[in-house]
Amino acid sequence: MHLQSIIVRPIIKSASPRFQKLMRDHHYLGALPKIGNTIQYIATYHDAWLALIVFSAAALKCSARDQWIGWGYRHQYDRLNLLANNSRFLILPEHHHKNLASKVLSLCQHRIQQDWIDHFGYPLLLLETFVDPTRFCGTIYKASNWHFVGYSKGFQRIRGGYSNIKTSGKMVFVQPLQRDAGRILSHPILNKRYQTGGRNMKLKAQQMKSLPTFFRKVKDPRREQGRRHRIHVVLSISAAAILCGMTGYKAISDWAKSLTQKARARFGCRRHDKKYIVPSESTIRDVLVRVEPEELDRALQKWNEVYGAVDESLAIDGKTMCNAIDENGRQTHIMSAIGHQSGQCYTQKKLARSL
Repeated sequence: MHLQSIIVRPIIKSASPRFQKLMRDHHYLGALPKIGNTIQYIATYHDAWLALIVFSAAALKCSARDQWIGWGYRHQYDRLNLLANNSRFLILPEHHHKNLASKVLSLCQHRIQQDWIDHFGYPLLLLETFVDPTRFCGTIYKASNWHFVGYSKGFQRIRGGYSNIKTSGKMVFVQPLQRDAGRILSHPILNKRYQTGGRNMKLKAQQMKSLPTFFRKVKDPRREQGRRHRIHVVLSISAAAILCGMTGYKAISDWAKSLTQKARARFGCRRHDKKYIVPSESTIRDVLVRVEPEELDRALQKWNEVYGAVDESLAIDGKTMCNAIDENGRQTHIMSAIGHQSGQCYTQKKLARSL
């Protein structure tokens, strides 16, 4: 058999029953119903079926994969569509030829980007797969230069969420379809080319209007001279940006610049030349660095009491602010309590320790 003569292509609708029957008969997991966006491929040699492979919707949660990407939980809302899961791979029993599996996988990787655009209207950035270590070693994926990123926690996906029964963890492999896939997926602002119209975490108009009122009593640490933006406007925009997944001053500033005129008006932005103007990155940084943390925390707590979701449990998270050193040379540390379901920060405490 000449590997160069192998062809990989999506199946036509009339071939689906045969495809599913072969999966049921020969794959240890059986046939797979379509999960979200799915493409089924066959590998042929002179019209003979050699292998079957399926790419479908990515796993909703996988800590090993998410850590490798480096994205936050909020970013997954509109970016999971840019991932696909190699959910089935079957070499038919009579065709276990040397290097066939890696060849089929390679051919799929080369064409799946365009196939995904043709079928669903947007590209892919990353492939993932889960390998049961009690049955396989992931040799095919290792030989094809996929990245082993760790093990899953062993909870199976079911209708409406995940099962409570823990099984053995699966080996998790990922394969970027372009070199900077991780950077694109984890960037605070997703490039318009990859925006798929998926579900975004957004604030409602009433929430935007209400945020500034909760910050009106926060003391402004800046001098009165030269203030162009009121502190409650700067703080409300910053808080809204963070609630929508932005991290870092530049990301907050970029998010603010992307606001429509209507949204800027809701936040109470300053009006100039018949347009509402958002605070600059330097203004946002200056306010957030100098504002009194306890006052900010109280304002956020009050807003959360009105609009926050009810969480069944909280996660405690601590961070060291690398460039935040006070006048006494002490490093700033922040401890936060985050709601598991809502992802909202319920309280945050700041302390300083000597270097």
